[in-house]
Amino acid sequence: MNAIATHGCVVCHREFGIFTEAEIHHIDGKTKPGAHLKTIPLCYRHHRGGEDCNVYTSRHPFKKRFEERYGKEQELLESIQGELGFCYT
Repeated sequence: MNAIATHGCVVCHREFGIFTEAEIHHIDGKTKPGAHLKTIPLCYRHHRGGEDCNVYTSRHPFKKRFEERYGKEQELLESIQGELGFCYT
């Protein structure tokens, strides 16, 4: 998770080509076996900022709109894992 967090927000990187500090988002909950291996880095605004506007869409609470705009969480997971050179899916 450290490598993922230090990468920066996967959405900011893909959409804008910029680095922003990231939080860890568990795409399949936090308590299931292997849950910590299914995480993506999102900045505060893309993770839990709670807004859906013309500039960004937050994952919480707008999962459907977030995925329509940026791609499925699984796709983002595969993208970040590919960039970092590992795969746990």
